[in-house]
Amino acid sequence: MSNAIWEALAATPLPEVRRRAAVMDELAEVGPVTVTGAHRLAWNDGGGQSAVWYFAQDGRALLLTFDHEATLNLYAEEDFDLQEFFYQGVPESLVALVRDRPENYESLNLTDSATGRTLHYAGGVFWYDGTRWHVSDGLADHCRREEVDLFGESGFDYCLGAYRFGQDFTPESVVAARDEEGCYKDGEGKAADLAAVREIFARHG
Repeated sequence: MSNAIWEALAATPLPEVRRRAAVMDELAEVGPVTVTGAHRLAWNDGGGQSAVWYFAQDGRALLLTFDHEATLNLYAEEDFDLQEFFYQGVPESLVALVRDRPENYESLNLTDSATGRTLHYAGGVFWYDGTRWHVSDGLADHCRREEVDLFGESGFDYCLGAYRFGQDFTPESVVAARDEEGCYKDGEGKAADLAAVREIFARHG
């Protein structure tokens, strides 16, 4: 299962993953959230795509990605059973972080019509066992069976691009990427944003 961003994430120490997640959370103006047993950090692009990280107190982590235009958008299908299957292989103590929880901008709920229980939707479900990252068994099985591009259609590639795993992650690199996207009208606006981004990085040094 070869994927450059996946391999870069796997090679990044968890403290650095968490630092980048904290910076991106603040850049996206999401705001960190403490849930029972974990700390939630997230990013969204304002258009429906998101990455959500749960860093558990025991050193494990859960990562959910979502791209509303991708094949693995289960919210559009309202397919609770398949969404449940995507979490197969993830320890239940991590799944509990997103089961029967209030929904939010990054994670709406799918509801089991038979029981009324809910689960946060996600096109991609990935988890860290304290040593290494895993793709959930259910997601991997589904993509293999349906011949779906796992990293592309789960939103993983798009949503984790801004975290620049395997690349420099600095205020300058963030602002340069924004500049390439045409975010600035002039040099003055770019300079002001660079100063603001530097302050954010300084808070998460």
